[in-house]
Amino acid sequence: MIGQTLFPIGEIKRNSLGSGVGKHAVACADNLEFMAKFPDQSFQLIVTSPPYNIGKEYERRDSLTCYLETQERVISHCVRLLKPAGSICWQVGNHITIDGEVVPLDIMFHPIFKKLGMKLRNRIIWHFEHGLHCTRRFSGRYETILWFTKSDQFVFDVDPIRIPPKYPGKKYFKGPKAGMFSCNPLGKNPGDVWVIPNVKANHVEKTIHPCQFPVELVERLVLSMTRAGDGVFDPYMGVGSAVIAAIKNNRDGYGCDIEEKYVKIARARIADYRTGVLQTRPMERPVYDPTLPNGGHR
Repeated sequence: MIGQTLFPIGEIKRNSLGSGVGKHAVACADNLEFMAKFPDQSFQLIVTSPPYNIGKEYERRDSLTCYLETQERVISHCVRLLKPAGSICWQVGNHITIDGEVVPLDIMFHPIFKKLGMKLRNRIIWHFEHGLHCTRRFSGRYETILWFTKSDQFVFDVDPIRIPPKYPGKKYFKGPKAGMFSCNPLGKNPGDVWVIPNVKANHVEKTIHPCQFPVELVERLVLSMTRAGDGVFDPYMGVGSAVIAAIKNNRDGYGCDIEEKYVKIARARIADYRTGVLQTRPMERPVYDPTLPNGGHR
């Protein structure tokens, strides 16, 4: 476990509760400075959504070359902090140039991770129904999660995140398994296309952050790529969704962000979770369907 003495008193709040809830450590800090305080191989999972260099309130728009150079410095430190059997999940969308050209960031990031010796295991498509309405191109309704591992021996367990089968009760109709169930009794592998609502105005998790992670998205990664007690780190923490996903599932959550207002919200959300008042969208809840009674939620 990372020692509390690595951080000046008052900079980090780190709480430990009973069984079923993980510890946390968050800071308002530059991520390179924050990561420098940790020894090599500190975390099992590093999961984040970095700025897209499109001029959001929390970023300074730069040339694409300078942006990627900065990202490479951050990623190299993340690789240093990753355990041998650990994973990095880099969730990105598109960079849009001044003249409106779309640059898919997952394509730009792949060579950086490969240069650092990481291996791509999945390119997960996160699909959502709501977002900006474009007038000169089709509206974007998906982003990607690049899942990299440090070695060929990595932690992965799909059982905690299986989803209901499309044809429950389906059986083999011929061969040596005829009459036996053809589906896994725990459910099916969710695949690499995830339909999860993004955090918009009517989402139960909505804060002032303009590009907020849904907790359930991170939970799938936490539950499948880590074990109880493992450390999960987000170098662009925002309002703390990755930290909450970690401690909610008995992992230790770490995060940092340079925007003090977001860090304050993250700390408040973590405190609300620990007192049982934070609302998050459950992983098992189906996507709202207006054609069904109560949207299919009951």
